[in-house]
Amino acid sequence: MCGIAGVIHRGSKSNVGGELTSMLQSLKHRGPDSTGFALYGQDLSDNRFIMRFKLAEQEDLASGFDIHETIAQRKATVDKRLDELGAVIVESEEATDYAQRYTFDFNGDLKRLIDFIEDIEDVEILSVGKALELVKDLGDASVVSGQYGLGTFEGTHAIGHTRMATESDVDIRSAHPYWAYPFSDVSLVHNGQLTNYWSKRRDLERRGHRFMSNCDSELIAVYIADRIDQGNSLEDAMRESIDDLDGVFTYVVATRDSLGMAKDVMAAKPMVLYEADNLIALASEEVAIRSIFPHEIETYDPYEGEVRVWQA
Repeated sequence: MCGIAGVIHRGSKSNVGGELTSMLQSLKHRGPDSTGFALYGQDLSDNRFIMRFKLAEQEDLASGFDIHETIAQRKATVDKRLDELGAVIVESEEATDYAQRYTFDFNGDLKRLIDFIEDIEDVEILSVGKALELVKDLGDASVVSGQYGLGTFEGTHAIGHTRMATESDVDIRSAHPYWAYPFSDVSLVHNGQLTNYWSKRRDLERRGHRFMSNCDSELIAVYIADRIDQGNSLEDAMRESIDDLDGVFTYVVATRDSLGMAKDVMAAKPMVLYEADNLIALASEEVAIRSIFPHEIETYDPYEGEVRVWQA
């Protein structure tokens, strides 16, 4: 069992970090092992990007005294490789001992840069984008949000996930959301299970895509981004997924300027939706939506096979 949530403000920015923290904390009972946030804030210029990446797993810090030196060496290698490709680091921030946030200028092949960085042993890029910042770690929403200072994050929209580990490890790599490598600014959270995961993964791998996990949420993210890259709109890509992906699922996907929701034709996985003129909030349970409103609201359950997309 897990919990998913999303919020989007149309035409304005808000404290989406604080709102999503409250929503995800309300879903803690659905998954306390790890929590993830995909937040869309500042919209950077053409050649500037934000990259969130990790240099180790949280549990690695207990492996011995040499781990900090190892992390420093990995960071130095990242800096060297960025410089070799002509990327200029504008700002760097150490979110934790093992997680970094870089802003850099680059006008070359972004996929080549990403692959070059991830070729470094135990370095994993969590997200690259103009607006997207993806943060995930062990613990509930209040722990992760406090650790990374997300409670005051200003942006237009955000999605998130609380996870209860069942079939995979409790680590950052297995946590959600997933960024759709190598497409900037596409992220996804998902509740459910795909039964044609491996056949669809092989199809995407033949198209040159790589996967950092065996999680079907990552596959849906790459599937959607691949369809968009082929010229489909976000809504069209999501409608294709309803017919093309087998299983029971509800997912929420975000791009640089949009947020979308889809349910499979059996609608077995829960989703509750609140919609107003300037704000849309959705979550696995109504309690999460109510956590960000001081007044009474009306919500509804999307129907089977429904796809909705909203613009920021």
